[in-house]
Amino acid sequence: MTATAPRAYAGAVSRAVAYLMDVLVVGVLFTGGAALVGVIAAVVGARWRDIAPAAAVCVAVLPALLAAYWALFWALAGRTPGMAVLGMRVVATGRHRLSWPAALVRALVLAYFPIGAVWSLVDRRQQGVHDKVARTTVVRVPWQPRRPPAR
Repeated sequence: MTATAPRAYAGAVSRAVAYLMDVLVVGVLFTGGAALVGVIAAVVGARWRDIAPAAAVCVAVLPALLAAYWALFWALAGRTPGMAVLGMRVVATGRHRLSWPAALVRALVLAYFPIGAVWSLVDRRQQGVHDKVARTTVVRVPWQPRRPPAR
């Protein structure tokens, strides 16, 4: 049996910065989409009182968009763009690939209960509530330069 190297867990500051970067990306895309809908509504002749209920629905939909964004990136790449910039990856605690259900559960809990991320400040493996529920953790990934293919 071989011993595996201990994991270097990502800290709270780097996780928070990655979270804010991802929220900014989704927020900019969401705002652009909302502005486009507003322009189309103005061209069609809709008044604010006609589209106000739709604005309230949009605010309720934002956490679902965040959850979809996170789940997609975590399930496909193991990291979001914000996490990639800071050299982090989400992994399952059992050292196997992160599954779609685990990525979705983690994303939904984080999107709808973001205060649960504060638990990572006191946990020895830096896990938030969303990590505990989905059985995941965030680890640092050492940067490795890409090598050109051998000829």
